[in-house]
Amino acid sequence: MSEMVEVTIDSIRVSLMSQQRIVILREKDNERYLPIWIGVYEAESITIALQEVEVARPLTHDLLKNVFQQLEARIIRVEVTSLRDDTFFGNIVAEKEGKILNVDARPSDALAIAVRTHVPILVERSVMDSAGIIPEEDLQEESAVPAKPEAEGEESEDRLSVFQDFLEGLDLDETDSEDSEDKDH
Repeated sequence: MSEMVEVTIDSIRVSLMSQQRIVILREKDNERYLPIWIGVYEAESITIALQEVEVARPLTHDLLKNVFQQLEARIIRVEVTSLRDDTFFGNIVAEKEGKILNVDARPSDALAIAVRTHVPILVERSVMDSAGIIPEEDLQEESAVPAKPEAEGEESEDRLSVFQDFLEGLDLDETDSEDSEDKDH
């Protein structure tokens, strides 16, 4: 078996550009994340399970979980196995009567099953290495420090003088007289 790393679902986010959903997987015991674009319905299904929302009738992923149970197959884990041509591939690993079953699945569907069955989520190390993201150091401290300290009041006055020149250049008397003429007609 190839080397796998365990992850958890960190969050589900919405792209402001396309309203597409992104599930963010976080490597356990590490600050590395794997973003995977998923469909709206899969994102909703994962969210419902994470928040333990009760639904009146089984959703598609609940149905699949129930099918595994009825067939007496125990889900062991789900995996993100590869990344080819910007598409992630997944796998649901189950066990029935001592035999391991690998069920090809989209990662979003596998994740929806994982949160319902409370099984580990694993990512192939090569996938994590190629598509994982490590957040940059917090740069707020650096940006909070001005590049060069301003001398008290000097640059502020220079910047405001532009507005002062503009205001002084306005001929408010001319505007008042035009308004008066418009009201007369």
